[in-house]
Amino acid sequence: MGKILVTGAAGFVGFHVCKELLKQNKQVIGIDNFNDYYNPLLKEKRAALLTNKNFSLLRQDFSDYKKLFEAVKDEDIDLIIHLGAQAGVRYSIDNPHVYEEANLKGTLAIFELARHKHIPKVVFASSSSVYGNTKKTPFSEEDFVDHPISLYAATKKANELMAYTYHHLYNIKMVGLRFFTVYGPWGRPDMAYFSFFKNIQEGKAIKVFNHGKMQRDFTFIADIVQGILAATQADLTYEIINLGNNSPEELGTFIDILEEEAGKKAVKEMLPMQPGDVLITYADISKAKKLLNYQPTTSLKEGLRQFATWYKENESWLKEL
Repeated sequence: MGKILVTGAAGFVGFHVCKELLKQNKQVIGIDNFNDYYNPLLKEKRAALLTNKNFSLLRQDFSDYKKLFEAVKDEDIDLIIHLGAQAGVRYSIDNPHVYEEANLKGTLAIFELARHKHIPKVVFASSSSVYGNTKKTPFSEEDFVDHPISLYAATKKANELMAYTYHHLYNIKMVGLRFFTVYGPWGRPDMAYFSFFKNIQEGKAIKVFNHGKMQRDFTFIADIVQGILAATQADLTYEIINLGNNSPEELGTFIDILEEEAGKKAVKEMLPMQPGDVLITYADISKAKKLLNYQPTTSLKEGLRQFATWYKENESWLKEL
């Protein structure tokens, strides 16, 4: 069997996927540019944990197609798990060109690599943000998603369309996974659960948008990884599949759990809704259950407990982020 190329290997989801693949004794090539969207120290710490005879790491930008192809031209790759992207809804409002480079040009480079190296399958990350402010819940893959309300969401929808084109023209198997608010240990510092807990621990105020009256389908990282790996094994040609928890929780409940784990109350700065944000995310996961035997098992309370435990164990250096 050939190697598996994982983009965003030092990122949150990519790190956990690589770790699981290495546990299964797979040969993995990781690629990450270690950018400074958040403190690269966290990526360095993740990457250090992936040190393994079956793992090689390319520190480069996959959006540079020529350099990407040159780096892997002699490698036998039979699967790409494309998780690298510029994340963040709010950041995309002020930094649109970063999303063009990473999410559009970068994904095109990955699909071109699959085409020219005759790699038969790509599993790639999409996002629940493509659903925009749809009023219908839960969100189904059959829903109309042509009204994105952030550039980030627009790039993710574009990735799905690009994937179909490459499937149609070159017969590459493409599976796009729409992630719903992924959280857990080793997560991103810009995500609410991470920044909230850090600020609660340090006695700083947390910014609560829309006065906490938002709901998110928080999905624990281990459940997401299970869904991704199932997608790599499933005999699918082109599919878009939700990976969520099928159980939206209000932001207020989420804060209550974090306060309980921290053992102290949060100082809350109540703010209005932010541009690009949506009121609710809620995954219909019936397709994932049918095609991937996907079944999330981690409750929000248990998932946040695991995150808080990890944070406390690593607080000495996490304070630097």
